Amino acid sequence: MNPFHLAIPVEDLEKCKSFYLDVLGCTEGRSDTKWIDLNLFGHQLVLHETQKKASKKKPFTNPVDGHQVPIPHFGVVLDWDDWMNLSNRLKIQNIEFVIKPYIRFKGKPGEQATMFFMDPEGNALEFKSFRDLDQLFATK
Repeated sequence: MNPFHLAIPVEDLEKCKSFYLDVLGCTEGRSDTKWIDLNLFGHQLVLHETQKKASKKKPFTNPVDGHQVPIPHFGVVLDWDDWMNLSNRLKIQNIEFVIKPYIRFKGKPGEQATMFFMDPEGNALEFKSFRDLDQLFATK
């Protein structure tokens, strides 16, 4: 599978750089004074500094599995052990979760671990893992 590329706007480039490097464990690639390329678990995330976000509207949520899931959000599907390690690291760092790490569909097709949290700019992130990656797009 090829890596995805995602570019997001941020107002405080240094604060976000610190979050993605120090909290999530990303590594820095090419960068300039107004943008930073990051290796987000093998995918290219680019932080672009902006003056002001176009809108600071209340985030939209959608009910999923008894939780209010923030929309939009992005993240990565990790291997099970990598997800567990990241989850534990975030707990140790006292990250405030929007949806705390938990297992969905336990013992059923599509069983997955998931968690949601925000970066310093309020961008919602979801990291998940599947017991069986072949179930990623399972319908039942």
